[in-house]
Amino acid sequence: MAELKRIKTALISVYHKDGLDEILDELNAHGVKFLSTGGTQKFIQQQGYACDAVENLTGYPSILGGRVKTLHPKVFGGILTRRDNEGDRAQIAQYEIPEIDLVIVDLYPFEATVASGASEADIIEKIDIGGISLIRGAAKNFNDVAIVASKGQYGLLLEMLRGHGDAVTTLAERRLLAREAFGVSSAYDSHIFNYFDSDDRSALRLPIDGRKSLRYGENPHQRGYYYGDFDRMFTQLHGKEISYNNLLDIDAAINLIGDFTEPTFVIMKHNNACGLATRATLVEAFRAALAGDPVSAFGGVHVTNRPVDLATAEEMNKVFIEVCIAPGYSDEALEVLKQKKNRVILVMKDVELPKTTCRTVFNGALLQERDTHVETPEELRQVTTEAVTEAQTRDLLMANIIVKHSKSNAIVLVKDQMLVGSGVGQTSRVDALKQAIEKARSFGHDLLSSVMASDAFFPFGDCVQIAHEAGVTAVIQPGGSVRDQESIDYCNAHGVAMVMTGIRHFKH
Repeated sequence: MAELKRIKTALISVYHKDGLDEILDELNAHGVKFLSTGGTQKFIQQQGYACDAVENLTGYPSILGGRVKTLHPKVFGGILTRRDNEGDRAQIAQYEIPEIDLVIVDLYPFEATVASGASEADIIEKIDIGGISLIRGAAKNFNDVAIVASKGQYGLLLEMLRGHGDAVTTLAERRLLAREAFGVSSAYDSHIFNYFDSDDRSALRLPIDGRKSLRYGENPHQRGYYYGDFDRMFTQLHGKEISYNNLLDIDAAINLIGDFTEPTFVIMKHNNACGLATRATLVEAFRAALAGDPVSAFGGVHVTNRPVDLATAEEMNKVFIEVCIAPGYSDEALEVLKQKKNRVILVMKDVELPKTTCRTVFNGALLQERDTHVETPEELRQVTTEAVTEAQTRDLLMANIIVKHSKSNAIVLVKDQMLVGSGVGQTSRVDALKQAIEKARSFGHDLLSSVMASDAFFPFGDCVQIAHEAGVTAVIQPGGSVRDQESIDYCNAHGVAMVMTGIRHFKH
């Protein structure tokens, strides 16, 4: 079998025509004949090239409102015939079937039609039949046929043709095109399945394209990859290549900052907030966030929900920052932040996050709805005789957001709209509380009149006692323990206010 295969006839049937003209120019320059249908045929002819109609080959017009155009033995026989198989060659000669050496298709935009909110009738009509069949047929016969399955692969084909200086492809190139084609078809079918499966979740199909090789995984001895469209979420303005661990921290950071509306600055380390504050100005928010834990802030991911100005950038530049994320930067701020050549500077785009989260476990995967619930003052149930004040309520709601995004078991201490201490990832709630108190004290934070949030209920009354003795005057927790009354009784006896939300925020 000769490795180089000449393209003599190309079947082209695409939905999107942009970018097709360059391929037509290249193919025509090498004497390739064109075969097409409908709008694509008209487009090719408008470019000044001869193009045979599929209808003339098959003897049948496009029927059923365009649902059936290329589904015919004279089309698929020309694609699937094995050039080195005597039986195949005899049959295509008998039935006068021309060989087709290149197939270019671009499927109906099913996913975009669903996203547009179109009617089910319109969505169903965007399920491509002929195109997906052409992809599978041509990809299966990659030994002899080249397949381009989307406009995203036009550049790849052009590179191959121009590299050879002729309308030929190698076996390795055709196999690569076939791999890309099956990637397109599998993702397309997954989107269709997910539409019909809806909320049943009878099987997991994740059509995620775009692989990016990372320097390594979580550790240097592990290989790592990112699958997805990072550029849809962010624009990187400066800095080194983003690492596996950077991506985990960035994900945690944007999920946390997304729950705040007031000017807020967050400093993340190993997926947990080590600094966070809300203030009237961004520079004040940054200073307060940094003061929460200036040690852990070293090498962290810094994120804010406001454009970074010069004053804030000058303060940030005094700290070693791995990644900074904001909705924008002033020109002066960028000039300052770019002084560190490896510092990653990202602009966060206004893109809605997926409604679900997924992670692997042993031989399967866990899928769940994203925890998007943010408690409001109206949802807080007062369970103690001491009522929370308006200022305490603001701090309690902030603490509850932070603890929701912290690794369990988690306790968060907040005072005056600033994170002053947290204990995360502990095997007991008491240990988490003690860690939070110790961290706060180690940085000189006065816990008198601070508030405490817990991601889950207190199994005993010991946590509220320890917190009260450290200076905490108000507590927020889900409640739900059979021994809730122990905590309530202690609070009532010592003038501590407590509210319950009824919603647990575990994060593992």
